Amino acid sequence: MDNRKIAGALFFAGAAQFLVSMLVAERLYSGYDVSKNVISDLGTRTNALLFNSSVVMLGLAVIAAAYFLWRETGDWLVFAVPALAGLGAVGVGVFPQTTGFLHDVSAFIAFFVGGLAAIGAAFHKLEKPPRSWLSIVFGLVSLAALALFVSRTYLGLGAGGMERLVAYPVLLWAAAFGWQLTATKN
Repeated sequence: MDNRKIAGALFFAGAAQFLVSMLVAERLYSGYDVSKNVISDLGTRTNALLFNSSVVMLGLAVIAAAYFLWRETGDWLVFAVPALAGLGAVGVGVFPQTTGFLHDVSAFIAFFVGGLAAIGAAFHKLEKPPRSWLSIVFGLVSLAALALFVSRTYLGLGAGGMERLVAYPVLLWAAAFGWQLTATKN
């Protein structure tokens, strides 16, 4: 298997397992409301091990995928941006919401740099139109939603709903980008 396909499989698997684990954790969390509760609330109760280990696995998969993209392209920026987003995700799992500052910084890094990674992928030879246009849209939606979330402007979605508008586009991009990498030839 070549570096591109390994990177793709890691992006896809990391995003997919996290999305499924998050949905399971939401169901197991008694009284959880996706509009009121933020995603990181899932890492604070009886299902904390499921959520926190899943977000760490997401981060490690993204870091590993970035390494294999670097091996494929030789471009350090292709490694650095997604790897930093992955490091932020690892931090979210290692420093649950109850730890405060370190969690908040980790989450911001994961969200902000994740949006940049989606946009950046569009300008690299690994993606071509129309997929590259979708990467830009996913990244911009995530970054705009992050600005709204940080300013506590929830547009009727609640804090949890707005945070999902930050997270879902990047997770969907990572899964789609990963799938595309596994399906294309050098």
